Formats: sequence, structure tokens, C-alpha cells
Amino acid sequence: MQLIGAFFRLVRWPNLVFILLTQHLFYYFILLPCFAGQQPVYPVLLRPILFYLLAFSSVLIAAAGYIINDYFDLNIDRVNKPDKLVVDRLIKRRWTIIWHWILSGLGVLLGLYISWKLRNPLVVLSNIGCVILLWFYSTTFKRKLLIGNVLISLLTAWVILVLYLCEIRPSALQDPEYTRVLARLFKFAIVYAGFAFISSLIREVVKDIEDMEGDARYGCRTMPIVWGVNVAKVFAGTWVVVLTGSLVIIQVYALQRMGWPMVVYGVILLDLPLTWILRKLYQAQTKKDYHLLSGAIKGVMLAGILSMLIIYFT
Repeated sequence: MQLIGAFFRLVRWPNLVFILLTQHLFYYFILLPCFAGQQPVYPVLLRPILFYLLAFSSVLIAAAGYIINDYFDLNIDRVNKPDKLVVDRLIKRRWTIIWHWILSGLGVLLGLYISWKLRNPLVVLSNIGCVILLWFYSTTFKRKLLIGNVLISLLTAWVILVLYLCEIRPSALQDPEYTRVLARLFKFAIVYAGFAFISSLIREVVKDIEDMEGDARYGCRTMPIVWGVNVAKVFAGTWVVVLTGSLVIIQVYALQRMGWPMVVYGVILLDLPLTWILRKLYQAQTKKDYHLLSGAIKGVMLAGILSMLIIYFT
């Protein structure tokens, strides 16, 4: 049982549940309703069984990414989080690399099957691309200024965008009715993918400040190390302001289309927490402070994703 628990900690099971939740909410409460009026002329390409396989492949590749990250970050983690070490303490390094390739391989094979069924090569190509990027993130990009932060944020946004890409029919792009529905889906995909990108970027920078000690010892060139903690705070704070401003604009638009429920939800669970995060970010001094901020940003990300329920029911 200890080994099973260690494996689930290694693959960051709460984050995997978050990926599943995000894709399920977008599929059932955004994507399917967008195409509801198009049956049977343009049925949803990503049928439920294919969607489940796609979600499972996303989880497998993400889990493999967490494993390979811990594999290469062993020395850094001995400094930053010695009490949470799994690699070499509970699971041997040899087995971590084996599990990485098993999970990555299964994720790519599932992507190949989905691409074949959809006649869309983008799924398998994106899965292969994610595996490669996660490998180079762990070996190289994570230690580079800003590149690793942007890469992880893009991969977070891709969890949503890949669902949109699965529904593109090149043969139907001349049909005004189809393109209208696709454009509507695209708006939702961009809004939620943009939210995921910005909130993830903020969190990544905050985590870099939290992990400065171990990163500096092993030659990482993250933003707080290269430019200093204050610059990293300004960078993260600027994106918090951008995200809050964007949400306010979306809420004004939502007020006209969906009434007050979406606005009330956004103000209480998104705008006010982001304002609190901005204030606490500039007050933060200790590793514990930044860890608390990282958790708060993750809570805002969850609230943002759950807003799909408000859209669906209003």
C-alpha cells in the first residue's frame, strides 16, 4: 500500500483529477451544447467513447510528465521539499523512468487510435509533441528564464484547446451554419484556454520564488534568481491585474447575455480572490507565504473552470 500511495504522489493525482474535471466540464457543458442544434447534419465528432480515451491519454501523458520532472529534479527536491521525496526513497529511479515511458507510450497510442477514428492527425501529433516538450522541459527548459513557465502554461491551455481541434471538419468549413457553431465553440475555448494560460503562468512564477533555494544551488536560471524576487513579484502581479481586468470585461458581456448569476459568481469566486492574491503577493516574504499563494491561485483556477456550470444552467 505504501508503494501505491507513493506512485499516486509521484504522478500528482490531484492535478490529474483537475485535468479530468476540466475536460469533462468543457465537453459536457460547453462542447456538446454548442452542437446540440446541429444533429444529425453535423453530429459531434468526438463521441463519448473517444472523448473518454482522449481524456485518459491526457492524464497518462501528464502523469508521465510529472514522473520525468521528479526524475531529473531529484537533487533540487532534496533541498526544496525533502519531506515529500518519492524518487529514490520509495520508488527507485530505474522504475520511475520505466513508468515514464510506459505512460507516455500508452498516451501516444491512444492518440493514434483517436486520430484514426476522427481522421484527424492533430491528436496524435499533439500527444507526441506534449511528450517531447515535457521531456525537454524537465531536462532543459525548466532551468531557463521564463521558457519553462510559458511552456507549462501553454500545455495547461492545450488541455482545453485539443477538444476544440477535434471538432474541426475541413470539408464543412464552407457551410455558414457549421462555421457559426464552430466560431461559438472557439470563443469559449479561447476564453477558458486563455484563463488557464494566464493563471498557470502566475502560479509558475510564484512557485519559482518558493523554490529559489534549491534552484539556485543547482544552476537554474529562473526569473527570481536572474532578475530578483521583486521583479518576479511585479511580473506575476501584472498578470494578476491583466487576468482580473479581462474577467471584469467578460462579466460585463455576461451580464447582457446571462444575467446576474455569472457576474455574482465571478466577483465572489474570481475577482475578490485575485485582489486578495495581488495584495498578499506584495506582502509575501517567506516560503510558507508563497506556498499559500500557490494554493490560492490553484483555487481560483478551479473556480474559473467550474464557471462552465453557470454558463450551462443560465
